[in-house]
Amino acid sequence: MSDKVIHVTDSNFESIVLSSDVPTLVDFWASWCAPCRAIAPVVEEIAGEYAGKLIVAKMNVDENPATPGKFGVRGIPTLILFNEGKVVDQVVGAVPKKQITDLVDKAAG
Repeated sequence: MSDKVIHVTDSNFESIVLSSDVPTLVDFWASWCAPCRAIAPVVEEIAGEYAGKLIVAKMNVDENPATPGKFGVRGIPTLILFNEGKVVDQVVGAVPKKQITDLVDKAAG
């Protein structure tokens, strides 16, 4: 995993994601999830391309069940874009990179 993607947990989610002064894209995933593994390189590319304008974080839903439940994550991978502590948009599934960058451009353009 690249050093541009950070791991968040139930315990640090608020301080890293909700308190961030820049938009944050959170990838909710699990190690057993094939679509999650398929989308991981795309998420890392986006982290590099938007460095300085966007924080990219990953949260393992098996190790951190409280936060995904709070935000209604029912299927994975789910990518949720947060800005100023609020959900801006989200996508579910291994979607094309353009769909994710379009989502990010709304908040982090």
